[in-house]
Amino acid sequence: LQRFLKEGPSAEELQLAKTRILSNYVRIVERVGGFGGKSDLLARCQTYTGKPDCYKDLLQRVRAATPESVRRAAVEWLSDGDYVLEVHPFPTALKAGASIDRKQAPSTGHAEKLSLPPMERTTLSNGLKVVVAERHNAPIVNFSLHVDSGFSSDSPALPGVASFSLRMLEEGTRTRDALRIGRELESLGATFSTSANVDWVSANLNVLKATMPEGLDLFADLVLNPAYAQADFERLQRERLAAIQREKVTPDAMAQRVLPALLYGEGHPYARPMSGIGTEESVGKMTRGDLARFHATWFKPNNATLLVVGDTTLAEVKPRLEALFGKWRQGAVPAKALPQAAPAGKATVYLMDRPGALQSNIVAAMLAPPRNNPDDVTTQVLNSVFGGGFSSRLNLNLREDKHWSYGVRSALPDARGQRAYYSISPIQTDKTADAMKEIVSEYRKVAGAGPITAKELQEAQARLTLSQPGNFETAAQLANGYRTILEFGLPPDYYDTFTQKVLAVTPESANALAARLIAPDRLTWVVVGDMAKVEDSIRALNLGEVRRIDADGKLLQ
Repeated sequence: LQRFLKEGPSAEELQLAKTRILSNYVRIVERVGGFGGKSDLLARCQTYTGKPDCYKDLLQRVRAATPESVRRAAVEWLSDGDYVLEVHPFPTALKAGASIDRKQAPSTGHAEKLSLPPMERTTLSNGLKVVVAERHNAPIVNFSLHVDSGFSSDSPALPGVASFSLRMLEEGTRTRDALRIGRELESLGATFSTSANVDWVSANLNVLKATMPEGLDLFADLVLNPAYAQADFERLQRERLAAIQREKVTPDAMAQRVLPALLYGEGHPYARPMSGIGTEESVGKMTRGDLARFHATWFKPNNATLLVVGDTTLAEVKPRLEALFGKWRQGAVPAKALPQAAPAGKATVYLMDRPGALQSNIVAAMLAPPRNNPDDVTTQVLNSVFGGGFSSRLNLNLREDKHWSYGVRSALPDARGQRAYYSISPIQTDKTADAMKEIVSEYRKVAGAGPITAKELQEAQARLTLSQPGNFETAAQLANGYRTILEFGLPPDYYDTFTQKVLAVTPESANALAARLIAPDRLTWVVVGDMAKVEDSIRALNLGEVRRIDADGKLLQ
């Protein structure tokens, strides 16, 4: 502090601070509101200054700041003890709000049909597919490189290699180390991230329009030229081994590590821990060469799509992409097979002991059709009624009515092949067996014993449709939506027609699907908890054959 009061910031430090502030405001204006959007910004300015556009004055002061002006401000505000500001509401503001009837909830409005920007498609000279969607409401551009591989492309001997290889992209390239990458991202007001699922891996850059050329240069280097340095590999290998050990003692993660193999069967490409992190055995024997080989095998322009969303055009960005990615060479890519997994023929209960656990984590699962199937939208409506929202049947029963849980939900992760459809119920230990009876009862009801009502359907339709506009406010959100379309071969107008398709679902169509999809007597159960306290009562339920397994999913008896 004393040095700062005497010398102030350097020119480089000041420029970085300006970039951080300006990029933060750019990202604010992408959103309407909800803890940090345009509405919050305007309201804050109006409240404190009486000018809803006061942020313009702030940004002007930021641009005009010099190292000396910042130093003088630091001397004035940081060198003379504490400063306490006490704010009292204005009487006029209280009087103005007195006429509001707060007992009457505001109307939620009605569902609106979306009209998202169209996707323009082209192909670079090396076969890399490029998709561009223009959005010019904020000077932000989002680049996402999607590679057809995912956890299902891991070799049987090395589960976790896709996830590990992707994680190391930001650790350094042949010409940049991690520190330089971090400094460049900060100076450009950019963020870099990676993500993966069972079918694809993605690398993403979110960058200001003003720094897009430099950001795109960095992005190309990160995804095409990873160094996989030995020291970085060894550090991350230790971190991942520790992460696997944490998963194997964390009840929710314990269940999700073993569930895929129980559902799909050993040897299926999807039969890997849901996190994609792999096993202690596989990660322990990996080498940096394994990661480099994964990248060299799957990262091919003919096996990838580059999605560009935001404040740019195809005409503007294509020459830059050709210059940066055009020399990336095509190559043969291994074929991925997704065999059909046989649904469970009977219910089976798998028990995992976690001595001393204060609650039991109960998972009940089955197989469901792929994301791209004719009943996709109806399935989302069904899931919303059953366990996909706060007012879903499962949560209202076990949380709101019984008070046995802080929250219960059902999930249906996207996949090209058969999906895992499962409920997750963290339950107080002494109510474990009772909760399992309630859960199977809810499965039976939604399968036909207690059909979906018109009121439930309307609530689910409102949840799914009224939230849609907020799902596409930012360039990154829009890119996520288009990524889903590209990954699973959905129609280009999928989201534009989503609202009308949801509203077209009837109680009859939802109940007919539930009868076909839900199999209450063929569920695969995984219960993680203190078996000394709950095992006998679970066995007494006679829900199905009971087996004890360890944290790796191996049978104990």
